[in-house]
Order: sequence, then C-alpha cells, then structure tokens
Amino acid sequence: MRIVRGLESYPPEAPATAVALGVFDGVHLGHRAILATAVAQARASELQALACTFDPHPAEVLQPGHAPAPISTLDERLALIAQTGVDATVVLAFTSDLAAVEPEAFVKDVLLERLRARDVVVGFNHTFGRGARGSARLLQALSQRMGFRCHVVPPLMIDGVAVSSSEIRAALNAGQVERANRYLGRPYAVGGEVVQGAGRGRTLGFPTANLRPDRPLLVPAGVYACHAQVDGESHPAVVNVGVRPTFDEERLVIEAHLLDFSGALYGHAIRLAFVCRLRDERKFPGLEALREQIGLDIAAARRRL
Repeated sequence: MRIVRGLESYPPEAPATAVALGVFDGVHLGHRAILATAVAQARASELQALACTFDPHPAEVLQPGHAPAPISTLDERLALIAQTGVDATVVLAFTSDLAAVEPEAFVKDVLLERLRARDVVVGFNHTFGRGARGSARLLQALSQRMGFRCHVVPPLMIDGVAVSSSEIRAALNAGQVERANRYLGRPYAVGGEVVQGAGRGRTLGFPTANLRPDRPLLVPAGVYACHAQVDGESHPAVVNVGVRPTFDEERLVIEAHLLDFSGALYGHAIRLAFVCRLRDERKFPGLEALREQIGLDIAAARRRL
C-alpha cells in the first residue's frame, strides 16, 4: 500500500478512486467494513481503492485537552488499513484551517478534484467539514448534485452493540478486554521500550520487563494475560498494570513477565497484546503471599493463552 502524506504530495496524474473517508482510530471491525466496501467498489469499477484519514485526531484540534486517548498509533493504523487491500492511503494533517472548510468545499475540492473520487464510502455516523456539519445524509445529497456515488455503511452490530471506537474505549476502561477485542477483531495492543525497573521481580523469582508505553494505556490497573512480541517472536506473558501496593509505591508501571523466556530485554522494543484480565491489583501481606499469587497468575495465564 502506498502512503501519501498531505494533499500536496498526491500525484495529479493518479487514477480515479473509490475513497473510504474516516479517522479509522483503531481500524476496528466497523472500520474494516467501510474499507472493504471501498475496495469492492474499486475492483468492480476498475478504480484505485483509496483511504483518506487524518492526523492528529480531529478532537485534538477541536477539543484540546478533551480528545480521546488513541487506540492505535498512526503507523499501526496505516499497517492495519493496508491489510484490507486498500491501494493507497492519504494522510491529511488535521488543522484548524482544514476544520474550517465547508463540507461542500471539502467534497468538491478535496475528494472530487484532488483525489478524483468516483465513489465515496463513509460510516453511518461520519461527520466532516466546518462545525461537523457534513454528514452521511449531506454526502448522499451532494452525490446526486455533483455526480459521484455515495455508499453509507450501516453500523456493525456485535452482541447487540454498534461497534465504535467509543465502545472499545469504554470496554477497555472497564477492564473488559475480551469484549473490546471482539469489536477490534484482534487483541488490543500497546508498544514501547523496556526500561530499567526496581528489580523486585527477579528477586521474587519472576523477572519482569518494565515497559515505557508509546501512548496512554486504556486498561485499568490489574493483572492480564498477554502475548509479548519481542524481536519478531511472540511469548505468553503475565502483565501487571498498577502501582505495586505491596511495596507502598504510587507510580503506575507496566511489568511483563514473559513465560519460558530468558535473556536481557533492556532497551528492546516490546509489544503487549492483551488477551484477558486475570484479576484486580491488590496489596499482599508479604512477599511469600505475593510470590504464591504470581504462581497462580502464571498458571491462569497458561490456561487462557
């Protein structure tokens, strides 16, 4: 998949397109349905399948300080979009100037003239343009006036819930990892660098890798069963997210104990894919009680992984 950053870099000689329009934060199953529709329309009409997305998240510009924490990084979004069969993705820098563009002008100047859209695909709740006045309904009306085909993808329902980024964040915030993963179509994951910790895990007989995450973590404190990806290999892991109350600490840390693994991890990049929540974080009366519970956590993680 070709990645184009900014309209100014989009080649004017590019072929006509079927455009999937959206932020696609998380590229969850609902987003995949939108992208798949654009790919299907492109193949049927011999067009290029194009995703048009934004960075940063529009809320970071429109509601600074109140923007939702990202489910995935831009690089992850692009990699996930590529998996859908899209031919190219255009990343538009979302600025206050772009936010001020009227919906009709965005459709005419950006989608039709610059991106040469013949088909435009959006989700049922997509908004765009000045004051978020652009909607799926307006896009359908403009398609009749401006001569392009508009496709509005209905909500994807799972367990009676319309899949959305907000529902995924709510599930993760509640520790309901498995529910969030059903909506995502894959495990929720976070990456980062392994940094020096206090070394208590090794003293207890369970060495841990302390992760400096590359984004805010969306799950609450607790113990989780995860897959840890290091240097291209995946290892089952027990991950503690919390403040280590047994040691009367207050700083939130992410500690991963990789099962059946030996070797130094300091300075390595690691990615944790969360499979399920095993238990709450709690304070233990002493090290032996903590050591015994860690053994139980490992056994539970092996059963789940």
